[in-house]
Amino acid sequence: MFKPLNVFNEPLQLCSKKPMTGFYRDGYCNSGLDNQGRHTLCILATVEFLEYSKKIGNDLSTPMPQYGFEGVKPGDKWCLAAGNFFRAMEHGKAPQVFLESTHIAILEDIDLEVLKGFAVEA
Repeated sequence: MFKPLNVFNEPLQLCSKKPMTGFYRDGYCNSGLDNQGRHTLCILATVEFLEYSKKIGNDLSTPMPQYGFEGVKPGDKWCLAAGNFFRAMEHGKAPQVFLESTHIAILEDIDLEVLKGFAVEA
């Protein structure tokens, strides 16, 4: 059976089940052909990043109970789309990344050494 891999070519680790995250809402930053936005980066949400994200139209912090979404809070882990990470990087607002929980597919767009510069220290 196919096992999703992280950027170290090892089994992809859980990002978060509270809040439930991932394109497939399974807690993993998994990717597939139907995941057009590549929600592959497991990030550590901060006040600064959440404010920035809301400002650019990607409001992650406002709860939407009708969809069972409690909102992302500072300190939460979240699977972020690649494009939103790149945009945040360009504006100096990129969050830290949990590399063990970040899908290997992101390496098609960004070098591992660059990602390591945003890594949360274990």
